[in-house]
Amino acid sequence: MKKRIWIGLILAVAILAIIAWPALDWYIALPEGRTATFVGRQSCIECHSSEYKKWQGSDHDLAMDLATPEFVLGDFNDTQLEHHGIVSKMQRRGDDYFVETQGPDGETAEFQVKYVFGYHPLQQYLTELERGQVQVLPVTWDTEEKRWYYANPDAPFGPDDPLHWTGSAQNWNHMCADCHSTNFAKNYDVKTDTHNYSFHEMDVSCEACHGPGSIHEELANSNSLFWDRHYGYGLAKLKDPNARAQLETCAPCHSHRQHIHPGFQPGEKFLDHFNLSLLEDHLYHADGQIDEEVYVYGSFLQSLMYRKGVRCTDCHDPHSTQLKFEGNKLCTQCHLPAKYDGPNHHHHKIGTDGASCVECHMPSKKYMVVDPRRDHSLRVPRPDLTVKIGTPNACNGCHTKPEESPQWAADKIVEWYGPKRRQDPHYGEIIDAGRKSAPSAVPKLAKLARNREEGAIVRATAVSLLATRFNTTASRTAVYKALEDGDPLVRTAALRLFEGWQPRSREEADEQKRRLAPLLKDTSRLVRVTAARLLSALPPGVLNSTESKDLAAALAEYQTGLNAHTDQSGVHLSLGLLYANQGKPQQSADEYRTAIRLEPSVAGPRSNLAGLLEQQGETDEVRKLREEEAEILARDARLLPNNATIHYRLGLVNYLLGREEQAMTALERAYVLDPTSPDFLMMLTLLYEKQQQWDKAVDAADRLMRLQPGNRMFLEMKTRIEQGAAQRRRPTIGPPEKAGN
Repeated sequence: MKKRIWIGLILAVAILAIIAWPALDWYIALPEGRTATFVGRQSCIECHSSEYKKWQGSDHDLAMDLATPEFVLGDFNDTQLEHHGIVSKMQRRGDDYFVETQGPDGETAEFQVKYVFGYHPLQQYLTELERGQVQVLPVTWDTEEKRWYYANPDAPFGPDDPLHWTGSAQNWNHMCADCHSTNFAKNYDVKTDTHNYSFHEMDVSCEACHGPGSIHEELANSNSLFWDRHYGYGLAKLKDPNARAQLETCAPCHSHRQHIHPGFQPGEKFLDHFNLSLLEDHLYHADGQIDEEVYVYGSFLQSLMYRKGVRCTDCHDPHSTQLKFEGNKLCTQCHLPAKYDGPNHHHHKIGTDGASCVECHMPSKKYMVVDPRRDHSLRVPRPDLTVKIGTPNACNGCHTKPEESPQWAADKIVEWYGPKRRQDPHYGEIIDAGRKSAPSAVPKLAKLARNREEGAIVRATAVSLLATRFNTTASRTAVYKALEDGDPLVRTAALRLFEGWQPRSREEADEQKRRLAPLLKDTSRLVRVTAARLLSALPPGVLNSTESKDLAAALAEYQTGLNAHTDQSGVHLSLGLLYANQGKPQQSADEYRTAIRLEPSVAGPRSNLAGLLEQQGETDEVRKLREEEAEILARDARLLPNNATIHYRLGLVNYLLGREEQAMTALERAYVLDPTSPDFLMMLTLLYEKQQQWDKAVDAADRLMRLQPGNRMFLEMKTRIEQGAAQRRRPTIGPPEKAGN
């Protein structure tokens, strides 16, 4: 009997132990606060060999490699390329590769190729200059046609220009490295202008997408039945039901964006580290189609697919980077073939381009001469918008006969599908009107900004146009409402209303504080740092003690982001502005001088430094700085004759130099190039008034009022000019009209 009792007790204890052990195993966890470190792909291969095999040879695997015979595809056997009079010669000596071309001093020199970028449809070559500065050489190899060419087909910029291959725009350390390597660290020393860069692995390796793997490796090698209750499996949760984590892990390298804070890791919020470019007129067409290279994420955010939860890996294998299926099967994973993959839908012969889903809904554009990229907004073809606002359309990409006009294509669409469209009026029409500062656009933009059926990037663009192109009660009301929007991209766009706004009274300062101070504690870092930068310009005493602490915390985040990129002249320009706002003129001047030292040929820092010195009464250096600035801007205006902003800035600096005729020429040119800009026309109007060219001034003031009928400042200006004209008129011709008006 006793033996049975003991056996029963032993069995009970054993059963309890069996039950309790998994619970105890789950409960025992790694300490909280651990920071994962990078371990390298070799640690991943043992358990993930199939994924590794797919990755080998992929675009990510071949994103960057050493310039060795294994990876160099270009013909370096004593070949050469002439481009607008500049001859580049390519040679191989043993296992080393060299390009002889125009160097940073304008003289021909030889540069050894250190790294290669990519393999299809082109390959680029990089060389390391002094102090760790790595630059993309000007010659590119077309891997399809087996030829050398210049990725920029235009005449090359001179060596004193940032767009020269030795300039900042072609600098690997800042422009390329973090997306072509894994765990890149810039390690830049501003005092010596030296890059001590490092990366854990060349190429886009496992941890670039999954995050540093040390915790995952430790957990995988443990004897536990479970992953960790604090860290999960120790990597970014890219298969989360919410597609955000995966999309925002891909976005940093597949978007047109600006850095705002260092240290992004997969799974983190994109807008805590980057600021996404909106549908700006130099990047996108008015309807959101790609114009310049924008790397797909901004396009995808416009799509219905994005709003329905589609993610990158629904179409792309994450390891091979290839499409998961060929042809229309890729789309018919979700879209019923019987409805969409037949002539009843596409009205084209099966097997032709017109029957291909991507040709109609994802038209491509070539960048770097030979590299076609597809538009990921997955839009319905709209030739009617081509007729209305001049945007491209997929139909006329194929149908190019003289009789196959955009109107012909638009009529075919109506014939096939009827006149009704779900998106009418399309947001492209509204954005186009907003870009032109049409007063009738204000209520439409305000409605678009509130339309939750459109992507946040579209709504944010509408808000940005309201904030920057208009100055009426209705536009300001819509922007103020957007400050409370649920999407941080929209809230950030609303902050553009306050750019450059200097309060003229305590009441205006209090109003700005009331609108912006709550955003210092916003859940999005992008919103916090943008609000902090703007509030830093407020006079002392406007913020209370709590608000001042919030401002200090947000400014610390802002400065951390700037300090991560001190190799850039623009960063020191921003730091100079911040210190000037904070009443630190010496630190501000130091930053402006550093910006000039790092990039002597870039416009901007000299104007700011001159303004600062002028405020302090130190005028000896002011004129010299402005004369140098005028020379740089004049050069830029010659190189980019259709850039309205450059002509505007040239006009301003010439005005400050007392060169009023040159100022007027530049301002008039800016106005002709962009007659929708109230800033350009306002400065031109003021210059006409100063010179007492009353007919021109009156006409220009009338145009200002047509641009912004509710702008009280413009109304006051118009009244003042009319009074001056009534006293003394000087008949002249009005400001130049834009061609075609």
